[in-house]
Amino acid sequence: MAKPAGRVHGTERRRFGELENAVLTALWAASGPLVPAEVQAAVGDELAYTTVMTILVSLHDKGIIERSKVGRAYAYRPVVAEADVVAEQVRRLLDQGQDRSAVLQGLVEGLAPGDEAVLRDLLGRATSARPRERSRS
Repeated sequence: MAKPAGRVHGTERRRFGELENAVLTALWAASGPLVPAEVQAAVGDELAYTTVMTILVSLHDKGIIERSKVGRAYAYRPVVAEADVVAEQVRRLLDQGQDRSAVLQGLVEGLAPGDEAVLRDLLGRATSARPRERSRS
């Protein structure tokens, strides 16, 4: 009998980007650098060690994490802030939409009431921090 598509050993198959996010979340939550076995334990043992290693190497190659030798293994730590990575992901999603205004509207409509107030405050500060454009005569 065939396994249902999209499932691996009883768990939903996740896309590579989701796996990268899981690994990054574990690294951001750690108090110091983690070796691959510690990352694997933090994200859940359903991921193979080789999968964790592939993700760590990919994130290292992208410059999001750095590694240092610890015994025979490497220990990894993030060098990019979580907020910067998530903000870049949101910008990429905005760029993928045909109607940027509609995408932004959907984002705003999905915000919690407290998030709306934070967004208004941030937009106000960003607007006042921008230099005023001078009109040409």
